[in-house]
Amino acid sequence: MQKVFLIIGAIIITIGLLWPILTKLPFGKLPLDFSSKIGNAQVFFHLVTCILLSIIIAIVSRLFR
Repeated sequence: MQKVFLIIGAIIITIGLLWPILTKLPFGKLPLDFSSKIGNAQVFFHLVTCILLSIIIAIVSRLFR
């Protein structure tokens, strides 16, 4: 259990350190990524981004199998 917490912590730290680079990637701005503004609320529906990330995660998980 401790090993899992260390891995999750390392992943969170890595994402935090890479955040300035990750925000410049075009994820969330791809075609078929919808956003709707209703009053003061804005709703995002990232269809293509979710599909693309799912494919990438599936490939990476198969590599480490």
